[in-house]
Amino acid sequence: MEFKDGTEVKTAAGDKVGSIDRVVLDPKTNEVTHVVVRKGFLLPEDKVVRIEDIASSTEDTVTLRSDIKNLDDLPPYEERYYVPWEDVEDRQALGEGRPAPYYWYPPAGAAWWGTPGYAGNYGYAPYLTPVEVVHNIPAGTVALEEGAKVLSSDGEHVGDVERLFVGENDRISHFVISEGLIFKTKKLVPTSWVTTVTEDKVHLSVSSKVLDQLDEFKE
Repeated sequence: MEFKDGTEVKTAAGDKVGSIDRVVLDPKTNEVTHVVVRKGFLLPEDKVVRIEDIASSTEDTVTLRSDIKNLDDLPPYEERYYVPWEDVEDRQALGEGRPAPYYWYPPAGAAWWGTPGYAGNYGYAPYLTPVEVVHNIPAGTVALEEGAKVLSSDGEHVGDVERLFVGENDRISHFVISEGLIFKTKKLVPTSWVTTVTEDKVHLSVSSKVLDQLDEFKE
């Protein structure tokens, strides 16, 4: 199987559901556990799909299994929970605008004539209620953005993740680096060269010079 950012996701009947937004993987084993489907005509919100619920995947289309009937039953990628203000431990950090895992929304019944703010707004709008954002993916996994930066061992931004190839046991075997300022052609890189993975960055154990010696990846 292969996964590319923006690839259409369809039902077994051929109805378009949405498009691939992220691939959820275990960075220790490179096993792909889920994909995140970006909301579309049939999906009002981003959804998480198990890898075993995918019947097939090509460069152009990801097709769900025929027994996936009710798309509403798929878990949302993000869920938001209201957090009582008294349960927020570091209130001072919120007041000073330092990073914290909370968004701010008006409490039920309150009038609001703007868009939701962030923690730094607390000093100006103390009546807002904190909301914790939870991602519905397995513990220890990473929702890798296709388009995440790829960094060589010498610290060069050598390109971005453009496509992932999944082989046996649902493990990523290779991925494609897009062309950019460093390389003028696409490169196919084995995951054995990956040292660490976060949502928006992939760090490699090889230098940009080694990567430059790779043959051009052709479709």
